[in-house]
Amino acid sequence: MICEDRVMRVLVVEDEMRLAETLQWGLEADGYAVDLAHDGLEGLELAQLYPYQVIVLDIMLPKLNGYRVCAALRERGVTTPILMLTAKNGEYDEAEALDTGADDYLSKPFSYVVLTARLRALTRRGAAGSAGVLEFGDLVLDPAKRTCRRAGTPVSLTTKEFAVLECLLRHGGQLVTKRDILDQVWDLAYRGDPNIVEVYVSALRRKLDAPFGRRTIATVRGAGYRLEDG
Repeated sequence: MICEDRVMRVLVVEDEMRLAETLQWGLEADGYAVDLAHDGLEGLELAQLYPYQVIVLDIMLPKLNGYRVCAALRERGVTTPILMLTAKNGEYDEAEALDTGADDYLSKPFSYVVLTARLRALTRRGAAGSAGVLEFGDLVLDPAKRTCRRAGTPVSLTTKEFAVLECLLRHGGQLVTKRDILDQVWDLAYRGDPNIVEVYVSALRRKLDAPFGRRTIATVRGAGYRLEDG
């Protein structure tokens, strides 16, 4: 059985408050985790601090325009796919956006359906290029195909379960704190109980450990979680 789509973390850099909030509302309703930035400097900082799957970047921004944000990110080795938004139009604007390192371009006004289709295409490309199969013992997670197997047996995971497991697998046997998981799987606006992580870890243990006689996800008391052979 194929796992449900993993949570995609998106950064929207847009200074038009109403548009930014509308995009956030729509994308979160579609299952994305969304962070907002309202000027270029804030967007540049967030894009370097957190592991986004895709960035929606307006061109006409205060403090630092989208062209410069995009160019700076590429110069600093950030390869996250970037979809540029602008009220401008014309082939020269599109060429400049792509020349600075953007992966796609969409002129305002745009269809939300088209926007989400472009985002899905960009995240698929990013997954194909960077997300190899993750393995730990007989546990195998394929982010690109969105499949999960234990000892060759398919395991169905919810969106959040998939994302939490991916976070743990990407750290191998290293300690992963609750804060690490919250930063990866939930957005910056999350102000709920951090113990929500325990709920999803418990669900993973019920699906991945108990049926197979394993004890893979270990709790490090007062610190977080670590994958162990067991």
